[in-house]
Amino acid sequence: MWRNSVGCFSSKLLTSKSSSSTRIPLLRHGGVVTRSTSTAAGPESTHPAGSVKVGLEWVRTGSPGSSAVDLSSFAAATGCFKGRDVVDMAKHYGRCYSELSKARLSMLVVATSGTGYILGSGSAIDYMGLCCTCAGTMMVAASASTLNQVFEVKNDAKMNRTKKRPLPSGRISIPHAVTWASSVGIVGTALLASKANMLAAGLGASNLVLYAFLYTPLKQIHPINTWVGAIVGAIPPLLGWAAASGQVSLNGMLLPAALYFWQIPHFMALAYMCRKDYADGGFRMFSLADASGQRTASVALRNCLYLLPLGYLAYDWGLTSGWFCLESTLLALAISGTAMSFYLNRTTKDARRMFHASLLYLPVFMSGLLVHRVTESEQQMTMENTDKIVEMLPSLGTTEETPEEKRMKQMGGNGQRRSPVAYASVAPFPFLPAPSYAEF
Repeated sequence: MWRNSVGCFSSKLLTSKSSSSTRIPLLRHGGVVTRSTSTAAGPESTHPAGSVKVGLEWVRTGSPGSSAVDLSSFAAATGCFKGRDVVDMAKHYGRCYSELSKARLSMLVVATSGTGYILGSGSAIDYMGLCCTCAGTMMVAASASTLNQVFEVKNDAKMNRTKKRPLPSGRISIPHAVTWASSVGIVGTALLASKANMLAAGLGASNLVLYAFLYTPLKQIHPINTWVGAIVGAIPPLLGWAAASGQVSLNGMLLPAALYFWQIPHFMALAYMCRKDYADGGFRMFSLADASGQRTASVALRNCLYLLPLGYLAYDWGLTSGWFCLESTLLALAISGTAMSFYLNRTTKDARRMFHASLLYLPVFMSGLLVHRVTESEQQMTMENTDKIVEMLPSLGTTEETPEEKRMKQMGGNGQRRSPVAYASVAPFPFLPAPSYAEF
């Protein structure tokens, strides 16, 4: 853009018709434009001697017959072009860095990390720590995405949906991209280490290595890359939880589990829709070895069903209120319905419907976790109210044991209460960890 502007400007510069004219180079590199100064005004001259035309006006550069240049006048005339060059350059590199970082994907990673941080914060949220964790996660994600494109530049050049990226299109050089990735990766990890804790920084650095140096080459080697990529996507919410609480606990695994199971149908739908592109790019995706699409659809459906018990586990483990059970179940049933439709028909239209459902599922699921989350203080208050009700029962004249109390004694013996939700959540999915129960 800035070259076109300067080209138009230089084309408007007129040279004096005098036999003794001096040409002063003002443009080609660094925003300088070419101009001419006249040392004598001939009889046919229509402009003042010793002047230069800037735009549609002549600017005085010196006295007639003199080659002296009035630098202040020329600087005022060309300053706008230098400023425009700087702005255009900033826009150019800003777009390149944004595309290298996969800004929308990185923002999704930041959202999952921030949600994990809030869930792990308990009743008091450190908002400065939250901002630093999100910023560090964003930098690490940007570094990983950039390195991914550096390693796949030749493959991206063969695919229609990626050939216009900064590296394949030549808008930025590979050394420049590597420098950018290294800088933001180091700064992001250091920020997590200094403002959060070493556990969060370790998870961030591990995820960068896992994504750039394991998942990326696996895409050209084996279809298992999709499952490795799902692990990469499940780590950011765990990073956020670790940054807030300083530990990795069973409760903190709920959102990572949701991210892991969600990514499988999401990427299976994408891989099915873009089979030709992935084949042209040399990527070994699961859908390429499945001509009928039946195995791809069955894997997607199975992982959608794995999302069903997560709402019950969130309630049973004390993370959310009971309302989240209903909302999460309905949401999982909705995405499972689209997966079932894809399994029965296996068309691009049904794959796209499942893909769009997956885009809707994750933000709604995370929003529900935040809206219905139960803090430690609220849990303590509920337990105290329950104890008070139990203490009041003898004063109401209930001296005999109720059938329910007898049944509880026969089952547990120590007054240990177990919610029936636990059995409903674990029984159909024995591979999930059994929840722990507090005695009270």
